[in-house]
Amino acid sequence: MPNDLPLAIVMNAGSGHGDAAAARDTIRATLEAAGRPHRFFLIDDDHPITEVVADAVAHAKHEGGAVVAVGGDGTINCVAGAAWREQLPLGVLPQGTFNFFGRSHNIPADAREATEGLLRGTPRNVQAGMVNDRLFLVNGSLGLYPQVLEDREAWKQRLGRHRLVALWSGLVTMMRGYRSLRIDVSDGTRTRQLRTPTLFVGNNALQMEIIGLPEASDVFRNDGTLAGLVLKPIGRLTMLGLILRGALGRLGDAENAISFAFREITVTPKRHREKMKVAVDGEIEWLDPPLVFRAAPRPLVLITDGERQPGEDPG
Repeated sequence: MPNDLPLAIVMNAGSGHGDAAAARDTIRATLEAAGRPHRFFLIDDDHPITEVVADAVAHAKHEGGAVVAVGGDGTINCVAGAAWREQLPLGVLPQGTFNFFGRSHNIPADAREATEGLLRGTPRNVQAGMVNDRLFLVNGSLGLYPQVLEDREAWKQRLGRHRLVALWSGLVTMMRGYRSLRIDVSDGTRTRQLRTPTLFVGNNALQMEIIGLPEASDVFRNDGTLAGLVLKPIGRLTMLGLILRGALGRLGDAENAISFAFREITVTPKRHREKMKVAVDGEIEWLDPPLVFRAAPRPLVLITDGERQPGEDPG
């Protein structure tokens, strides 16, 4: 990776707990001290993320550079999808609430440390997941989990973007009741008819490890394997028990949770064929069924100077 590679930096001013202006000043000062060419592309009320990302990608292509995402997993997802489509290298400076993608590649949340790591970084191929033609880095899901995310955003608007707020809002959503999905799930050789509150597909080994799914080691191999999770139809108290197991890293031991590794699955609703609500790295999308979950046919090129090893403390 040339040490003068120009950087097109997409920044979400609303991510993280700190002062976005201070983070931008820190990133700029670090890059200027290293003599690295760069330009910021800012997301705000007047400049929506899709337009900003398109401008940044066009600039990176013109300059022969890389595109850099500054923000949470949702912002990183949008930038990564565009970088993947245009086959541009991607840099990440995480500033969000959970930062599963950044933590999986040992990218610190501190703006200066992350920028210094970006300057030292080399390109590495990393696996991305896909649902239909939509890329995801951490997870994709349907059913209860997208509703949890929608409600969580409303709570965050009132109480702030903190992990405790996110966890509390998820608990409230799950305990107030939900409707089960009726879906057919096929892996190409066998079709299963399922009734489940949610289908969760993970591409992030760290997230799988934290909640205690054994398929984390399969996903970590970066060889096209994803992890699926479905819940049996259960009541509210049983759901509370599953939440507790997940918090303790023991969800894989629960008899009402079924996890599995796969290469590709096709999900078809039993009753309705309208667009389905799907959560993709924390963002809500409406996609036409059937839904096909698989690893992306080619890797994402990530600029990083480190990657978490199996069993390493995620911090």
